[in-house]
Amino acid sequence: MTPNEASATSHDPGPPFIEHDIDHASDRYLLKLKSYARALPYSIEANSKIQGLFNFICTRIVQAVQAGDYDPGFLQWDSMLTYWSYLKYPIPKEKRILLVDLYYSMCTTPGMPLHIVATCSDGLENMTRSKNKLSINDIRLPWLPIFDILRHDLFLTRRQFEVSQMSYYMGAIASTVQRFFHPAAIDQMLETFVPLIDGTDLNSLLSSQFFMLTFLPQSHPQSYLPMLFRLWESVNSYLFDERMLQFLAQLSEMHLDPTISDPKRIDEISDDARSENEGRPNWAKNDLSSTGLWAGIYKDVGIFAEYDWHFIMCKCLASMEIPLADSGSLTTGPSADHQAGFEIGRLPKPTWRIASLARIIVYSMTPDGLPAAPSSAPTPLGTPFASGMNTPRHQGGSVGDYLTASLGKLPFLSLKSYIGGSKALDSLAKLIASTESFFHPSNSGAWTADLTAFIKYVAYEFQKRWHEEQRHDCKTPMHRRLTRAMKRELVKSFRTVALLAMFSEDSTTANNISSCLKWMSLMEPDLILYPILERAVPSLEALVETQRTIAVIKALGAIAPALVSREVYYPGAKHLNDPSKTLCTTTFLIEISQYIKFGDLTSRSITLSADVDSSTPPNLGDDLLPSKDEEDALLRESTAGFPDWIASFIRRVILLFDNLPEEAGGATEVQLVDAVTNACSQICIHFSNVRTNAVRAVHQLVECVANANPAKTLAKFVPFCTHNIGVELENGASSTRTTSTFSTPLPSDATFHWNLAVLRGAMFNFIPLLKRLRDKTFSKRGFSWSGKLLSSLLLTLTHTYPLEDKFFRFNHHKYWGRLYTAEDVTVSWHVPDEEELAFALEIFREIVEPTLGRLEALLEPDTPRDNLWRNDFCRYLSFVRNAFSGTPTLVEEVLSKKDQQHNLDTSDILNEIPEMIASIEPLESGFAITDPQDPRAEYYVALRQRFGKLLHEASVSLRQQGEENTVDAVHALIQSIRTYLLDYGDSKDSYYVQLDRYGSELNYARQYSRQKEWPRAVFIRRARLYHAARLRWNTIERKRTPAIDHLIDDVAEWALWHYATGEWSSQSLLDSLCGAYDGIRSRCLPRIYAALEPGTEDDRMKGALWTLNSSAFEPTLVPGLVKKLFGCQANEKPSIQGAVSSVCENGLNSFVEPNFLVYEVQYPRLVKSLANFRSMLSFGVEEDLLVTRCREGRMSRIRLSEERTSLVLEIAQEKSTHWRYAIFATRCLRTLVRKDSPISAAHVKYFLEKCYDNHPSLVLLQRAVMKAIRHIKLRTFAHGPIDLVFEQNNNPLKQSMAIREPSHDFTREFLLNSNIFLKVLGVNVDSGWLAWKHSISTYACPHVSKPSLTPWNSESQEAVSVVRDAAKDTSFWKNLSVHFSSETHSEVVSSDNVALIKSIVQLLEDEPFTPLQTLIEELIENPDQNKQRGAAEFLGGLLNGVKHWPMQSQRDLWDWAMPLLKATFGGRIKTDTLPIWMSFLEYIFYRRDPRRYQALINYLVQEFYSTDYNGESSLNAVKALCFFRAFYEEQNRKFSPWVDQAIDRVWAELSSEHDEVRAYISELLAFASKIKRQPKPSVPTAETFVRECRTAPIDFDILGMREIYHRERVQELVQRFPEWRAERLPGSRAFQSTYDKVATTICRWLFQTVHDTNAITAFDYILPLMPELFRFTEVNDNDELLSRARLLLVRMCGVTPPRPLIGPILNAIFDTILNSPPGFVLTRKTNLSPVFYFRQVPLLSDARITEILEMLCKCLDDEVVEVREMAATTLSGVLRLSPRRSQLTLKDRFVKLLRRSPIPSRQSPVYNAAIRQRHAAILGICALVDSYPYTVERWMPDLLANVLAEHAYDPIPIALTVQKCASNFKKTHQDTWHEDSKRFTEDQLTALSTLLTGSSYCV
Repeated sequence: MTPNEASATSHDPGPPFIEHDIDHASDRYLLKLKSYARALPYSIEANSKIQGLFNFICTRIVQAVQAGDYDPGFLQWDSMLTYWSYLKYPIPKEKRILLVDLYYSMCTTPGMPLHIVATCSDGLENMTRSKNKLSINDIRLPWLPIFDILRHDLFLTRRQFEVSQMSYYMGAIASTVQRFFHPAAIDQMLETFVPLIDGTDLNSLLSSQFFMLTFLPQSHPQSYLPMLFRLWESVNSYLFDERMLQFLAQLSEMHLDPTISDPKRIDEISDDARSENEGRPNWAKNDLSSTGLWAGIYKDVGIFAEYDWHFIMCKCLASMEIPLADSGSLTTGPSADHQAGFEIGRLPKPTWRIASLARIIVYSMTPDGLPAAPSSAPTPLGTPFASGMNTPRHQGGSVGDYLTASLGKLPFLSLKSYIGGSKALDSLAKLIASTESFFHPSNSGAWTADLTAFIKYVAYEFQKRWHEEQRHDCKTPMHRRLTRAMKRELVKSFRTVALLAMFSEDSTTANNISSCLKWMSLMEPDLILYPILERAVPSLEALVETQRTIAVIKALGAIAPALVSREVYYPGAKHLNDPSKTLCTTTFLIEISQYIKFGDLTSRSITLSADVDSSTPPNLGDDLLPSKDEEDALLRESTAGFPDWIASFIRRVILLFDNLPEEAGGATEVQLVDAVTNACSQICIHFSNVRTNAVRAVHQLVECVANANPAKTLAKFVPFCTHNIGVELENGASSTRTTSTFSTPLPSDATFHWNLAVLRGAMFNFIPLLKRLRDKTFSKRGFSWSGKLLSSLLLTLTHTYPLEDKFFRFNHHKYWGRLYTAEDVTVSWHVPDEEELAFALEIFREIVEPTLGRLEALLEPDTPRDNLWRNDFCRYLSFVRNAFSGTPTLVEEVLSKKDQQHNLDTSDILNEIPEMIASIEPLESGFAITDPQDPRAEYYVALRQRFGKLLHEASVSLRQQGEENTVDAVHALIQSIRTYLLDYGDSKDSYYVQLDRYGSELNYARQYSRQKEWPRAVFIRRARLYHAARLRWNTIERKRTPAIDHLIDDVAEWALWHYATGEWSSQSLLDSLCGAYDGIRSRCLPRIYAALEPGTEDDRMKGALWTLNSSAFEPTLVPGLVKKLFGCQANEKPSIQGAVSSVCENGLNSFVEPNFLVYEVQYPRLVKSLANFRSMLSFGVEEDLLVTRCREGRMSRIRLSEERTSLVLEIAQEKSTHWRYAIFATRCLRTLVRKDSPISAAHVKYFLEKCYDNHPSLVLLQRAVMKAIRHIKLRTFAHGPIDLVFEQNNNPLKQSMAIREPSHDFTREFLLNSNIFLKVLGVNVDSGWLAWKHSISTYACPHVSKPSLTPWNSESQEAVSVVRDAAKDTSFWKNLSVHFSSETHSEVVSSDNVALIKSIVQLLEDEPFTPLQTLIEELIENPDQNKQRGAAEFLGGLLNGVKHWPMQSQRDLWDWAMPLLKATFGGRIKTDTLPIWMSFLEYIFYRRDPRRYQALINYLVQEFYSTDYNGESSLNAVKALCFFRAFYEEQNRKFSPWVDQAIDRVWAELSSEHDEVRAYISELLAFASKIKRQPKPSVPTAETFVRECRTAPIDFDILGMREIYHRERVQELVQRFPEWRAERLPGSRAFQSTYDKVATTICRWLFQTVHDTNAITAFDYILPLMPELFRFTEVNDNDELLSRARLLLVRMCGVTPPRPLIGPILNAIFDTILNSPPGFVLTRKTNLSPVFYFRQVPLLSDARITEILEMLCKCLDDEVVEVREMAATTLSGVLRLSPRRSQLTLKDRFVKLLRRSPIPSRQSPVYNAAIRQRHAAILGICALVDSYPYTVERWMPDLLANVLAEHAYDPIPIALTVQKCASNFKKTHQDTWHEDSKRFTEDQLTALSTLLTGSSYCV
């Protein structure tokens, strides 16, 4: 039966008429539009008409931008453009280009409001998303404007605190348009960004990395990619890794097409987007030149060199965050990231590193190696090689020597093979093999989610790439495409671990695995389908563990396409089984039902058996496999059980409904019912006994049946239900009157409710029945559900909707799982015909109209208002409301010109010209009646208006009634008003709901990315979405009649009601109305404001406040609202004040500093963009006049906003203002300090007075004063509005010094010798670490006696005078000192307090010096902690603010300050005040030229050198070091002149008596090595550095990673440690030994370095100290040293060392192991090797792995049992990834050694040696078995059954080792034993059973 036959009684109009310019189009996007048009039941508008509408919208956008009408003008028309895009008409390319150019120009216009930038950012992303629609050949954009904004906005000064999201949006925009930056700009970008890199500052590293990766064009990375890798290799930062991986993922995917990177393209692309002053340097790239045809940027592995690829894989392994029980070796990167400032968090976050790594690996897979033989193992690792040699004979020497005799000399094959012939795939397989055990649920943790997400993303990306390369337009060269062998090997690599993790209890892991299984089943269904089916049967039958059952059902749902789709896997459909497990089962059924039809397809002629559901296919040749006809026969036979299964399933559903909890069931039950009913859309129903708890559920169930076949459903259920309902009503069902929503249905009404629910699901035209329901149902549920029945019936009759969404067009099993294109799908629609419309209107006449009359009668004045009245009112209103709710598309609403004018006149948009208020033209959207003159429309509209009038009258009446028992009536009334005002157009078919459902269906059915063919149901959902979009268009602008205005007034009144239920529902309704009607706010606000007047009833005032707080009204601090809110302070009721606080808080959160500088900025790029756009549109005199009028309206709006400051200031200054309101006023006033206008004197005076207010929340106004003074300074030196926008201070003392000949000598001289800068101060060291800029900023020395900065801006003189008056007033400083010295017990100075003093001092120079001098002297004499802090804050602000004073004034100040500081530092500081003065020094030294504080620095340095660090008291020593640290940490690289002498001074104190001193010394050592690290390009320029990163040998240390600064000192330690060790004190005094003290200091130093960004430099120090570090771990009388040494060694393993040091580090570890005396300590050293091995395994060669095997094999012969066992454990992990030839060789040697190890009697002198020898062999064999925990290799059965089993009863420890191995084997193979057991013979199974003690496991 076809779908049309299934619904033959409904009217389907057939295919619509398609306009000529769409129907006959050849453009691909118009063809796509045509597919949308074909799917609708009505005709859509011609493309020419809609393009005219698009041009009109564009015209309005251009006019709004030209007039500066960004808000609301531009925002409105941008939203209209968004709605227009829902219509799916194509945007012409030339106009798309102009829009992108305009939006980009707006984003980069200085001063553009942030919310406009956000809107433009979204628009840019939408318009540039498709790479096919727009490329760099179509448009180029300049990069410099975004960088300029980011450069000024990203990092704030200490006195800037206005944090915005501008940096985020600029970063997002740069990422969006990066592909439109011209590749010719690469050199200029590098010249700009590379000098910004400072390896000593993480903020510099991360920000410069962001700039490079976000701006550099990705099309031609060959010139800069090596530089990025070298930089990445040198940085230890998790944040750095994540962004780098995202960038490499994008490159990997992009450069599959070799033509993208062709250098010739750079010259072919028009270079027309240069910014002003932007150069085009063209660096020499001779090393990149190529002859002949361009072949892309391919290298060893994809686009990566093998050296870099191994580094990527090392990062990949670290990204899984597998702990290894190693005390957090992976925490070094995140620890270093703590140095990053909050500003870095303002940038867009990179994509998750796991997803990025998956993309990198997949898009690096190419046939680039010799393919290994196809793997037969579930997790392939390699192919066995013939050893080609004899196992040596054990004649003499140790067992270790025998086992490793020839491993190191094995001849390596010259040709290395790779899995699938791909190096990337081979690396991936090794990675999975190395982490295999961490997938198992028994070994799961936080890392399991990452691991499973990784394989999910890899499988997804592989499937995506595979299908991309099957397309005819794929640009990947054939020889670099994925192969079938690679696909199969990938699935084999993932299959075992995916099946292991499938049963995880963690939902995230289970979901990841389900997705992974889905993609793998689509790639290789035969490898995935059978293992899952084999696991499904026992898991579903046993039901032992809930998560196993759920996991299997999820897995079955995931592999549904492979299970049923004939195109994915032809034999798969015969494996359908019987899973039914709640929500997961319904998901599985939903997946299945998209592809198959439930029906019996058997025929009597078929005799093949179908009993093959869970059998693994035999290993037959192709000629023995079943043919397609035989597979079809098997499939048809397997469907024989469908009828019985359907009946069983329905019985289970009814049973589920029977056992639902009563009406109080929660969200879980509702979700369950929804899921089950969704899964029942293709099946029928049988009744169970009636229960009240299943009423809702059975309605949904029958609705599903009706959806499948309406006619049969009606015929079956309606007579039955009609009869039962009549009987129940006659016998008193629903006779108890209730109106409350929370009333509980009576059990006696259950049968009535059940049958009513079934009838709702079936729906038919029984007007007499409806009348009886109206008149006889009195209970809440009775009349509510009767109304819903009416609504459902009318909606079915009058609405336009698809008739079916089946997957098939034909009833044939060969179409199971078929996918369709949009052109293949014909959608059958229900369109109401004349008969249905007549029936609907008859219902209105017979049911609705009389009911309206009854309602009108109930509102008569003399009608008694008792409970009966309330019940009648609610139930009649419910019927009428539901009737209109069911007809949202019956009659189309038509707006006359009068209606439109009314909307414009009452708009919420103030001072906007009518033409700029967005309005729409209605489009065809499937309304049943579109002619307003149609008598049916006139009747319906009149009846609807009558209903509206009734609602208004009822509202007035109920408000007058005012009794408590009207609450239910009010609630019903508000619901009815909601229906009347909002149920129109897409209210029942919401566009956004349909969009979510469409997205969900796409996710269900997606088989690969960018899929074009889908199940038929997806295209039907798409058609429904498009229909909803057109309905949505027609509901954007709603008609507002006087009746509607009255109802809006009523809703506003109810929002102020005294009962919370009515108040909340009304406020929610107002919220919704604001989204549907314009003018709601302007109409309601006067009423709300009036309710805030003093004397208003409390409940009414509270309702007004909460209404204002709703999202619809978005409280903004407009003058009217401010007055009303501050007037509420007269009402002291706590609930009122709480509401006021909430409104004010929300208002302040959305209140930003007014800034209209954008209207003063002349931005040439925006002017040009507008001019280009205007030339493409029809602009004439009228359009230009409209722009002028629009500009005038915008200016009038600006004038209105100027009232706020004076109003709020007046309120704040009133003495009667309550402190709570004063706080809001001050916060508002602080925001109103603006850049674009000078601050008033009264404004500043208020701030100064409140700086020392008694209330703690009011004294936080220091920032307001700072901001005001900062703006005065800014306005004084700004050269124009752009300077004001970017806060560019053109200080007259600021100079630029050119760097003419950059060199390393210049860098050294710059840092070490400040004499070359005698005439300048404030040298800004913001480049030079890696490369120099062309110039650096400096400041000239101020005049000796004259001011350098004054006079200040003339407009700000009054404000300056106010500050001056306050500063001259001694009481001001006294009051401020009281505040600064209050008892907060803070141990550091307040930066706000210091900055306040600094700002005042900078403004007034030395004018306030005298009063401050006296005050500071008084405070500093007081030893109290709080007084000392106050003194430090005043003194810090004074010293920090004098940098531009006349030089003589500065000398005078320092002459006074230095004796004071010396006295304080010398004798007044105590333990509690030390942190205060340390923070004081940190503040004043921050980013300052040290010569500004020369006297203070000289004193601190002298104290540092002269202090005795071994004195009796540690305070003096700690004080000197603490202050010195404050100096050097804040100076950073500028500390270089002092560093050598400082290190010489502390080196002698490594063994200081005081632990605190040694801690400071370790910090100084780490700091010194960091700032002395110096990169080594031949010339410190960007060009040289980038070029040499490409051309220098890979082992050349261009980034200075090999640390040499402390090398001689470390060598000294190596020589002296033996001496100190010999002198070490014994026992409890050991920690006092020089050896222990120096060792602890060194461990601290190296530990800090390992956790810093330069962690890689630590290895040059660790390596020579390695033997001694191991000795530190041997001490047993100094726990601190032991723990620090252990922690250092372990954390070291988490850092990737320089490649040349990997071998020496391993050698050092092994030398230490070999040379250690026997003992338990060796276990710790052996334990370090697996940690280091696992972390660095991608970097290890096969030869190095063999060396590790040799060492571990020697350890198997150790005298200590624990050492032998630890070595065996490590050996198993190493063997997993070792060359297969080594494994086979060792296996043979272990077996032969075992056979040659007889055990003599216990009395024999060689007994212990014999036991050790046999134990070594057994441990080696067990290590081999344990190295494959989840697979059974070919040699494993023999080892287990014939070797280990023989020694199960050997002496201890041999027997224990065998038993442990057997136990581990059983545990790890129990899930797959049904597969693994087939590798054993019967005899081997018997022997294994005996070994495991019992036969149940194997037989």
